[in-house]
Amino acid sequence: MAKRMIIMLIAVAVVLGGVFGFQVFKANIIRHVMASLANPPQTVSTVTAGYQEWQPEVSAVGTLRAVNGAELSLQLAGIVSEIDFKSGDDVQAGQVLLRLRSDDDIAKLEALQAMAQLAQVNYDRDRKQFLVQAVSQATLDSDAATLKNDKAQVAEQQAVVDQKILRAPFAGHLGIRAVDLGQYLAAGTQVVTLQALDPLFVDFYLPQQALANIKVDQAVVVHVDTWPGENFAGQVSAINPQVDPTSRNVQIRATLHNPDHRLLPGMFATLDISTGARQRLVTLPQTAIAYNPYGDTVYVVLDKGKNAQGEPQLVAQQTFVTTGDTRGDQVAILKGVKAGDVIVSAGQIKLHNDSPVVINNTVQPLDDPHPDVPNH
Repeated sequence: MAKRMIIMLIAVAVVLGGVFGFQVFKANIIRHVMASLANPPQTVSTVTAGYQEWQPEVSAVGTLRAVNGAELSLQLAGIVSEIDFKSGDDVQAGQVLLRLRSDDDIAKLEALQAMAQLAQVNYDRDRKQFLVQAVSQATLDSDAATLKNDKAQVAEQQAVVDQKILRAPFAGHLGIRAVDLGQYLAAGTQVVTLQALDPLFVDFYLPQQALANIKVDQAVVVHVDTWPGENFAGQVSAINPQVDPTSRNVQIRATLHNPDHRLLPGMFATLDISTGARQRLVTLPQTAIAYNPYGDTVYVVLDKGKNAQGEPQLVAQQTFVTTGDTRGDQVAILKGVKAGDVIVSAGQIKLHNDSPVVINNTVQPLDDPHPDVPNH
């Protein structure tokens, strides 16, 4: 009887232990599931931090302009009698481009020239007679004044005739003709634009703190979206001796050669100016950095080993970083990240410390140090 009682007690204990153990197991399963639902893994893209050669640069935007450029016009009014150029011609300095009707002005010039020649004859004759005392000094002085006055009138009329002739003030490339033969031109009417296309200037502005790294003859690289992917070499040719007191910027001018005339005045340009020696720095895509008032941060992916199911446990850990200069899509990291660290490059907005993550690098953010500007 006692033995049967002991067996029954053991059976009851086993049953109760099984029930209790099952409840504990069920509670653990529920707790695990609830924890997973409360903190589900987030899908992110990552990049491995690594060293790159980094050339410190100052970047700016500017405008191309011709070394010599002018909208050509005449300072006198008149009717166009001759056009000696075609739109788009290359011309030399002094080349005649256009003439206004000037028949009456030329006739008046010839009359004044005749009077000046007569005055010269009278002066020469009276000077010879003065040497033998045949005329007085007063007569000779009067002849000299008359001659001088007549020559001045000839020069004045010659200037009027010349002002009705349009000449190229410098060698360059003509634009589109804006006048026609027989057209009446008022004084100052634009005839054509003339631009000297080689070399070109590019004017740009930099903040005053950049002046310590800029000097005359320093190399610059110019980019224009008309020719994506191409570099145009130039040199700093002038630095304005005054800083704008409103913006604290200083105007700088660079000169670049343009022998094939692919660059035109008025184009928008971006410039890169190399400053200092090359460095070896850790870089990341700019999308990996979370910029905050209290400090810039990144998320480092840490491997916590494997879980009970044998799956890798990856978590994101927020880390403060010190950033340096930017270059295209990249930013230099001076402190906080070392080469080989796996950094979240996209999707970090949904993370917090110790967030479980799943890596999917099918789509990666841009990480080009010299991206091309789309030409729309």
